[in-house]
Amino acid sequence: VSTQSTGIKRATSSCHSMSCKRGGFVAVRHDCVRDFLTAELDKVCYDTKAEPHLLEVRGAKLPPGTITEDGARLDIRTRGFWGPMDCTYFDVRVFNPRAQSNETQDIPQTYAKHEEGKKKNYLHRILEVEKASFTPLVMSTTGGLGQEFSRTLKQLADKKSRKTGYTYQECIRYLRVRLSFSMVRSITCSIRGYRGRNKNDGSSSDLYHTY
Repeated sequence: VSTQSTGIKRATSSCHSMSCKRGGFVAVRHDCVRDFLTAELDKVCYDTKAEPHLLEVRGAKLPPGTITEDGARLDIRTRGFWGPMDCTYFDVRVFNPRAQSNETQDIPQTYAKHEEGKKKNYLHRILEVEKASFTPLVMSTTGGLGQEFSRTLKQLADKKSRKTGYTYQECIRYLRVRLSFSMVRSITCSIRGYRGRNKNDGSSSDLYHTY
């Protein structure tokens, strides 16, 4: 990766580009997955909403590590996914397996670590305060899925198949391909995207400006 393309005054690598937060490309990668899943869930469930605010804790006793701040949000809320009337919250995390914090671990351990991290932050708050279920959706930049995400995608494909008339195999293939292409596009932006500032006015560059 060239210094010019990243806007950083030092040599860098594709691995660094996957984790560098300058330019907003890490957030874009996360939002692409969230928005795709929100749209697909809305087709087969009801009361689907992106980034819903959580109820206030109001003195509920929750384990250490639980996020209790007012105004906290998760990525997706929907009803009727795991059960006819059940409310489910989803939260997406996309991690770089080549990052320094992950490279010393086996891939299955890394998926499990990120799933447990999400559950530590939100599971008990969702169960005790929201009276709903919580599913962490962990995906790597290489396109792999954690166990919870894989199980969710299979359930989504099954519900999509029942509603549309397409076979389960066609639906699961469609979902996996769309997720993979979404990840490829966001990674391309992360590697080639410009992270500097416009020379004319000193303002931040356009998020999607690439060479």
